[in-house]
Amino acid sequence: LPLRFWVNVIKNPQFVFDIHKSSITDACLSVVAQTFMDSCSTSEHRLGKDSPSNKLLYAKDIPSYKSWVERYYSDIGKMPAISDQDMNAYLAEQSRMHISEFNTMSSLSEIYSYVGKYAEEIVCALEQDDGARKQRLAYKLEQVVACMSIES
Repeated sequence: LPLRFWVNVIKNPQFVFDIHKSSITDACLSVVAQTFMDSCSTSEHRLGKDSPSNKLLYAKDIPSYKSWVERYYSDIGKMPAISDQDMNAYLAEQSRMHISEFNTMSSLSEIYSYVGKYAEEIVCALEQDDGARKQRLAYKLEQVVACMSIES
């Protein structure tokens, strides 16, 4: 769970939030993610003079972080289970509460980066779909990609 979900969220907050992540922020989040991974690790890490600086930065704090992680999982194990219905109701309420915080430009940027990466496959799929062909969506997408690449 820590490696597959939380480290990914820490390193890539733009997956969850409508934000732009600068290279400086990315470097800082890498240090935080490494510290988190070390805190969740069950093995002991031997540090020396050749160890990376991001591991040395929080090396003295890792033992206390490890105890926090152990207590966290212990506390979760003692909690009663939540029903799917309660979880869905909670998520719907959170979504409703934060609807005005949606960043359209950040979302469009993320969509465009995905489209740019897979433009050929998307255009091919649009050309094979009857409804998309009638609306000339492949051609329109190619125009958008061309326009955006000129502006970049």
